[in-house]
Amino acid sequence: MDNIDLLGPELALIAAAGLVVLADLVLRDKRWLPWLGLTGVLASVVWTLTFVLRDRQAEAFAGALSVDDFSIFFLFLFAGIAAVVILSSIDYVQKFERYQGEYYALILASAAGLMLLAGTRDLIAIFVALELTSISQYVLAAFLRDRRSTEAGLKYILLGAISSAVILYGMAFLFGLSGTTKLTGAEGEPSIAATVAAADSDIRAALIMSMVFLAVGFAFKMAIVPFQMWVPDVYEGAPTPVAAYLSVGSKAAAFAVVLRVFYEGLGGDFISGDWSMLFAVLAAISMTVGNIIALVQTNIKRLLGYSSIAQAGNFMVGMAAISAAGNMALGASGVVFFLAAYALTNLGAFVAVIIISNKIGSDQIDDYGGLFRRAPLLGFALAFCLVSLTGLPPTAGFVAKVYIFNTAVQSDLVWLVVVAVLNTVIAAFYYLRVVSQIFLAPAPSEEGIPTPWPASISLAAVTLGVAIVGVVPTPLISASETAVRIFS
Repeated sequence: MDNIDLLGPELALIAAAGLVVLADLVLRDKRWLPWLGLTGVLASVVWTLTFVLRDRQAEAFAGALSVDDFSIFFLFLFAGIAAVVILSSIDYVQKFERYQGEYYALILASAAGLMLLAGTRDLIAIFVALELTSISQYVLAAFLRDRRSTEAGLKYILLGAISSAVILYGMAFLFGLSGTTKLTGAEGEPSIAATVAAADSDIRAALIMSMVFLAVGFAFKMAIVPFQMWVPDVYEGAPTPVAAYLSVGSKAAAFAVVLRVFYEGLGGDFISGDWSMLFAVLAAISMTVGNIIALVQTNIKRLLGYSSIAQAGNFMVGMAAISAAGNMALGASGVVFFLAAYALTNLGAFVAVIIISNKIGSDQIDDYGGLFRRAPLLGFALAFCLVSLTGLPPTAGFVAKVYIFNTAVQSDLVWLVVVAVLNTVIAAFYYLRVVSQIFLAPAPSEEGIPTPWPASISLAAVTLGVAIVGVVPTPLISASETAVRIFS
């Protein structure tokens, strides 16, 4: 029963997914389906909250799953992301009315996979969780069943399958070297961390090769250059709520599992300097390529797609800083804080885009002209979130960038911070271009844009979160620092 208890938040989502499918079969009124899904999310949050109240931290399934401060942080984060996506989808799902049950069930199953990824400490469990969430996301990307959506789903599954194979190859190397799939273990027990700690020059090349395979495979999931080619087409072709979900949920889970694998399993001094430089180079390239291509985008979903590639580069700045400083917790808290702030900000931008695009039937930035006059609160919320993505005060994005750049400076990665600041200036051009379109451009129509109340709730919640974290960041910083103490 202890194992079931520790798996409770994920089981709540899986059970809710099953109930949604059953309800879809017997209910004529489909309006209850999202609320049934949200009940499952609420049950997951309450179960996670009991971990905190009971000070419940332990390992389950022979160490394959760990409930600790790190996984608890991400359990709350992924539950919040799932709730916002479900609320924002209630009006949008009229486009595929016959498949609402399947849609919500896949969101819930995928969210359960994301939660498992943050808590698993065994290579086999990591791979199973990765596939649980990935397969759901492949189907969701093709849910509109038109040419673009089908292309998005096909491209996503092909490239996703390649990345999974590469990850599996890296895991096979690690298993061959260590004789176990466990990242960590008690003293005297075989584990990957123990193998790295006791490694000599004879296996150095093999360890680095496995590290590179894992980094490449996860780089697909994180949308890091040069493995980002699926992002713009998938974001453009997928249903907009699914694009929102991929932009924050998939990315956050990928970074969470990379933190686990690289800092718990491969964190030994023997090779940590190698992957620090690897992450620093990938960060600089991702920021620059993502921002430069975003400058010429005319479609808001493609712009946010390339923006997410550039933002992934910012996350990598923190990851490079961790090992460079020789202190695992120094940059890790910056990455975790940035992930939470980015989730709030990007979800806010995407929720606004979901509402607008669903009403005007266009994703072209030119059609957002005069938005503030047609829908003042909606236009302000979108503009505010774009300002946060730029990294200007007083927003969560500003605090996140200052925090993560500070960790890089303290790790003597000044050159990387210079590249990041220059890229922030480039990003300001395309983010603020959309903001000026919202406030200054003539409106193609004077017709108002009504906002469905469920989407209004989710938009208000995340926009308020961006403002609160921007003004009072201390609670989230403290939570981030607590979450990464396991890496100390």
